[in-house]
Amino acid sequence: MASSDPTSGLRAGLRGLTTRGRSFLAAGVTAVICAYVLGQDALLRVGVLLAALPLVAAMVVANTRYRVASGRRLSPRRAVAGQEARVHLRVDNVSRVPTGLLLLEDKVPYVLGPRPRFVLDRVEPRGHREVSYRVRSDLRGRYPLGPLQLRLSDPFGMCEVNRSFSASDVLTVVPQVQALPYVRLSGEWVGQGESRSRTLALAGDDDVILREYRPGDDLRRVHWKSTARYGELMVRREEQPQRARATVLLDTREIGHRGTGPASSFEWAVSCAASVAVHLLERGYQTQLLTDTGQWVPGPGTGGNSGADASGLILDALAVADLSDGGGLSRAEEPLRAGGEGLLVAVLGELDEAQTARLARLRSRTGGAIAFLIDTGTWAGLRMLAPDTGGDEFRARVRQLRAAGWTVLPVGSGDSVPDLWRAADGAKTTSPYREEAGA
Repeated sequence: MASSDPTSGLRAGLRGLTTRGRSFLAAGVTAVICAYVLGQDALLRVGVLLAALPLVAAMVVANTRYRVASGRRLSPRRAVAGQEARVHLRVDNVSRVPTGLLLLEDKVPYVLGPRPRFVLDRVEPRGHREVSYRVRSDLRGRYPLGPLQLRLSDPFGMCEVNRSFSASDVLTVVPQVQALPYVRLSGEWVGQGESRSRTLALAGDDDVILREYRPGDDLRRVHWKSTARYGELMVRREEQPQRARATVLLDTREIGHRGTGPASSFEWAVSCAASVAVHLLERGYQTQLLTDTGQWVPGPGTGGNSGADASGLILDALAVADLSDGGGLSRAEEPLRAGGEGLLVAVLGELDEAQTARLARLRSRTGGAIAFLIDTGTWAGLRMLAPDTGGDEFRARVRQLRAAGWTVLPVGSGDSVPDLWRAADGAKTTSPYREEAGA
């Protein structure tokens, strides 16, 4: 940790002199000068002692060779916006000599709180110390933690030298996920009762229907034609359970949202998309996330992702989702067309007539379509100042999508995602915030 050159070590130590060390050095030099001028030998000895003490401390501290290892553990690694996470630090003395006074400081972004500092008096040989601190952010995102800085000091507080570890971690702050009620979504009860949710997607996961015979297989499943062809027993493979597919479309267009910070319509949309995606994954849907920019996050079963992995990937993507400069939803249309017949849940900002018409045409390619249509005027305060401002246009968009077969859930500032989701129940005909109420 320190240079082997005593001269460079002394220079590093001198740069690390504290106010106390500099004061002792200045007092010693002054005493030596005065002793020389006045001819006082006793004062000379005092001055040499005062000047030598910080110099020796600087040399010792700068050339200290502690072998110290550190580790960091986050609990949890994915924190929810507005909730605390705990960071656990462990410092191990891997040398055979005890350490002196150690001061620890971990680098954290300002948004997570002040930099934590700890003082460790002495760590015995092969011993360790554990400390922890809490971080909290109301803003989602990915925040670097570390590297951990180690400050070495002498017992007299004359000199302090900083050493830094190289390892760092990343804390992911994901949007708030609200528990949604179970509702019968449009299309999933058509056909074979509740099993429809398992067979909404028409394409199976595996096209292979034959495999080698295994002890215990039912002989009625033996495929004799293939057995004769390959010269060994072949059986029909059991049909793979088909999974319902769902796509959560998030509108990230800057022109489609209003407000700033955690109270903006965009942050409401991100939290809504996270809640819906996690809810559908828990219900067994093969859920993917799609944005208006065409960026998508695959669901379980793609690339070996499990349901838990897919949930984490979607939340990680939403943690760093940002407003885009796009003007429409055209870049998301091609992935939607290629997605087959599945459930589409769209969280939409402000739309114009052309964009609404394009979304209406996409309805025919989906097994079910639900739209959270955000009334951005309620975030901008327009409805409060002038209730009729923009209201007719918004109600027209709602009617246009409903006429195309969408289940439209109009969203106002302060609306609850679980309450709105309850209105998506296909067995009911009522929905909140109906346009007829303001007509």
